[in-house]
Amino acid sequence: MNKTDFDLIFERTRSQRRLWDNFIIYLLSLCSLILLFILFTILTHLVSHGMSSVNLDFFTRLPKPVGEPGGGMVNAIVGTLTLLCLAILFGVPIGLGAGIYLNEYADYRFAHTVRFLIDVMNGIPSIVFGIFAYVVCVLPMKSFSALSGGFALGLMMIPMITRTTEQFVRMVPNQLREAGLAIGAPKWRVIIDIVLPSSLGGIMTGIMVALARVAGETAPLLFTAFGNRFWHHNLLQPIAALPLQIFVYAISPYDDWHRQAWAGAIVLIAVVFTINLFASFFVARRNKFMSGR
Repeated sequence: MNKTDFDLIFERTRSQRRLWDNFIIYLLSLCSLILLFILFTILTHLVSHGMSSVNLDFFTRLPKPVGEPGGGMVNAIVGTLTLLCLAILFGVPIGLGAGIYLNEYADYRFAHTVRFLIDVMNGIPSIVFGIFAYVVCVLPMKSFSALSGGFALGLMMIPMITRTTEQFVRMVPNQLREAGLAIGAPKWRVIIDIVLPSSLGGIMTGIMVALARVAGETAPLLFTAFGNRFWHHNLLQPIAALPLQIFVYAISPYDDWHRQAWAGAIVLIAVVFTINLFASFFVARRNKFMSGR
């Protein structure tokens, strides 16, 4: 084979690679456009059906009696924020501790068992968490409550926080750990003073993503929080939540409640969008820290 034949084969191969590269780029771009179109369609549908009910009364008034138009969902909005705070209190400490353990003590046989169980737990349907919280919390307390709802959502956050914490803690350079151990610091002190601050941005991102994941859950709250058309006065009472209120209004026969259900969906998406913005903020801070700028 002379040089000319080799150049022809090389040029033909390079042209084929270029065609395949362009095909893959266009295919991925098409998938992205389809995703954006679906998101745009959902948001447009929500706005067209529910924007007329998003007003001052919606954010300041309680729901009206059955069949009476007007009212709002202020108790459901406050209830959702309350449940998310309780979920953080229940889920974050356990998920954070488990994630640190899985990375810092990965050689232990028990760590492999925990990692496997966390992966199994991550695939459990949300309604199962609700049934478990019902058995553990609601039945012994003999009442639906905000604590039960927060407990169910916190359980759902644990596997996501655990896995993200493990991944971000693993990205901390071993040289930092070795430097702390070299000056005589115990391992637990190295974890608290060096490992956690270095991975805090990524951990916060995982917490925000887990929070956004459980913010719109309805099934666990049907078994635990139950819902409330009025203000809750303590955490041992049933509590309203946006997903529950949307569900009740959506299956009702009243057109005004249907419009308010769409409005509630808009507010719920806004809450999830805000949480994701915070997650993006922590990602940006972490990247800035890791780049040393």
